[in-house]
Amino acid sequence: MPDPTTLTVTKADVDDDGWYTPSRDIVSDGRIVFAPDVGGVRVRGSVHARLGIDAAGGIEAGDGIDAGKWIEAGEWIKAGGRIEAGGWIDAGGRIEAGGWIDAGGRIEAGEWIKAGGGIEAGAWIRAGGGIEAGWGIRAGGGIKAGGGITAGEGIEAGYGIKADLSIRCRSTLTAGERIFAGICTWKTPAPGEMLIECGQLAGGDVCYGTLVETGLPEPTATATPNLEAM
Repeated sequence: MPDPTTLTVTKADVDDDGWYTPSRDIVSDGRIVFAPDVGGVRVRGSVHARLGIDAAGGIEAGDGIDAGKWIEAGEWIKAGGRIEAGGWIDAGGRIEAGGWIDAGGRIEAGEWIKAGGGIEAGAWIRAGGGIEAGWGIRAGGGIKAGGGITAGEGIEAGYGIKADLSIRCRSTLTAGERIFAGICTWKTPAPGEMLIECGQLAGGDVCYGTLVETGLPEPTATATPNLEAM
């Protein structure tokens, strides 16, 4: 017997361009499940589930995507606004948000992770490619990227930070354990791709890479939002 709290999106709900047609938003008091044959689904508004969101393909929303527990997609997760889950966020491809990306647990992407705002995870953050945030990046566990890691503000990890290419942030760089940059095995990194560039190293042991401290930015009357504001 079907679970009445599960909203299933089928091929009949999507037009030829992948747009969800029954309504502007997709909202469920339980789970939202995108049928395996649907592929990528685009929503003009927001996607909200009290429990979780499961998609075999990709999910794209003009506004935000949020779930009380988990968001999982076999391909990409993309939102014009915020992506938020009380538990974890997993994508086989990229995760991209115009706003923040927040998870109470882990954030993991097979490709890259990019946010116009901040990226915050209660556990680890891992990406097969690069990790980029307009504001800060914070993880309760470790941060690992198959490319570079870049933040407009600070970077903070409860454990270590490991990047195949450079690590760059304007404010403080803090790790509970060791820091590695430029450790890629798929090419010989250029000197700039081995940089660990930050305003100030506030914690962690640099084990590989070239540390450059540029100094903390001067405070302004209109402060740029930082990690504490997330």
